[in-house]
Amino acid sequence: MGFPKQFEDRVTNDDFLGQQLLIALDEQAPVSIRINPKKMSEPTSFKRKIDWCANGYYLNVRPSFIADPLFHAGSYYPQEAGSMVIDKILRLLELPEEPVILDLCAAPGGKSTLIATFLNNSGLLVSNEVINSRAKILRENLVKWGALNTIVTNNDPDDFGKLKHFFDVLVVDAPCSGEGMFRKDPKSRDEWSEENIHLCSLRQKRILGDAWDALKPGGFLIYSTCTFNENENEENVRFIAELGAEQIDLNLPEPITKGREGIGSYFIPGRTDAEGFFVALLQKHEGSSSKQKLDQKKEFKPLKDTSIVKDLVFPDGINFYQWNEKVFVFPAQTCDRILHVISKMHILKAGVMIGEIQRKGITPSEELALSTDLVNWQNRIELTQEQALKYLHGDTFALEAKPGLHLVTFEKQPLGWIKHLGNRFNNLYPKDWRIRMNLDKLSY
Repeated sequence: MGFPKQFEDRVTNDDFLGQQLLIALDEQAPVSIRINPKKMSEPTSFKRKIDWCANGYYLNVRPSFIADPLFHAGSYYPQEAGSMVIDKILRLLELPEEPVILDLCAAPGGKSTLIATFLNNSGLLVSNEVINSRAKILRENLVKWGALNTIVTNNDPDDFGKLKHFFDVLVVDAPCSGEGMFRKDPKSRDEWSEENIHLCSLRQKRILGDAWDALKPGGFLIYSTCTFNENENEENVRFIAELGAEQIDLNLPEPITKGREGIGSYFIPGRTDAEGFFVALLQKHEGSSSKQKLDQKKEFKPLKDTSIVKDLVFPDGINFYQWNEKVFVFPAQTCDRILHVISKMHILKAGVMIGEIQRKGITPSEELALSTDLVNWQNRIELTQEQALKYLHGDTFALEAKPGLHLVTFEKQPLGWIKHLGNRFNNLYPKDWRIRMNLDKLSY
C-alpha cells in the first residue's frame, strides 16, 4: 500500500526526515514486549533487550499473544519499543518519595503499566481516558497488571482543573495523526491528511492547556506523539513553553535523534528499531502552590468489620474501605490522595476492589485474583495451556476439585476464579474480557 502524495512530499522535502523514512516504513516492524517483573522474570525467547527500558525486550518473531495465557494474566504487555523510553525518562527525574503521576491520554494502557512498574506501589498513578469504550480497556489492562496504587478515570482533560497543582508528573501521549503507525498498520495511511494534522495539533494544544493547572509548579511534563511532523511535535513543545515551562535536554544516545532545532527527541524507523515516536521533557516554572484541602467522597468509608476478610492474607501498610457492598484496598500512605481523586473524578477503578460482601462473607473479585501483592488464596488449580484458553474463552470442562471457590492459574500466574460444584464448575472470568475468537483458529 502506497503513501498519501502529500505525506510523501512532506517527508522528501523535509531535510530532517528524507526519503529513507519512506523506505523504512515499508519494511517489517520490530516486535517488542515489556514484562511485568512481579509476574515474569524474562521471556522464554527474545532477540535482545531494549537499551532504554529495564524490562523491555525485542522478540524474534511476532507470536499470537491472544493464544498465550500469560498475556491475559498481565505477565507482559506488547508495546512499541520507542514509547518505552518513558521508563528511562522517569528514572532521570528528581521526584518526591511518593510521587503522584497523571497519564492523561492513557488507553490502551502501555505507558500506564510502565509507570505502575516504575512506581512499584509507591505514590499514586491516575490513568485517564476520555472515550468510555477505551477507558474500559485501560481499566482491564491495569487490573491485569496488578498494582495497588492505580486509579482509572474517565474524564475530559478540562476536568483535571479540579485537581489544581496535584501532580508531580503529567504524561501526555497525545492523540495524533499516527504517522508512526504507517508500518505497523498500513490502513492508517488512508486516514492521513493535511487537514487532520491541523486538527490534531489544535486538539493537542487544547488538551495541554486544559490540564496544565493540574501540574505542580516545578513538576514535569512528558509530551509524546507517534508522528513525525513539526506541527504536532516541536510546535507544541513551544506552546507548552509559553504556558510557563522550560524544556530539559534528555541527551538520549544515538541513534535516537534530536528534534528540529534541538526540540525533543525522535525514534525514526530506519535509524532506530522502533516505530515513529517523538518525546520531550519540560519542567513547569516554580511558583506559589497553596496546600489544598483533600476532599473525601462520602460513599467511601473505612471498613469497620474487618472480620469479613479474615480468610484473606494481606501485607502491612494497606487500608480497607467500603462503598455500598464492595470492599477496596488502598495503600495507607496514599489513601488521602486516592480519596481526593475519587471525590473529583469519574472513577472506573480505584486501588484494588477485593470483593463484595455477601451473607456468608466476602466474594473475591477478579481484581483480587490478579493483584501482585494481595492474593494469597490456598485453593488453586494449575491449568494446562489448552485448559487455560478454554477458561479464558468462558468455557467449562472436566476439572477435578473439591466443591468451593478456586483460583485457577497458568504457570503459577493467576487467571481468575471458578466455583466448583462437585460435578461441574461455574466459570467466573469476566464476560467482557473473554477471548472471542474460535479457539480452533488459534495457533499455540
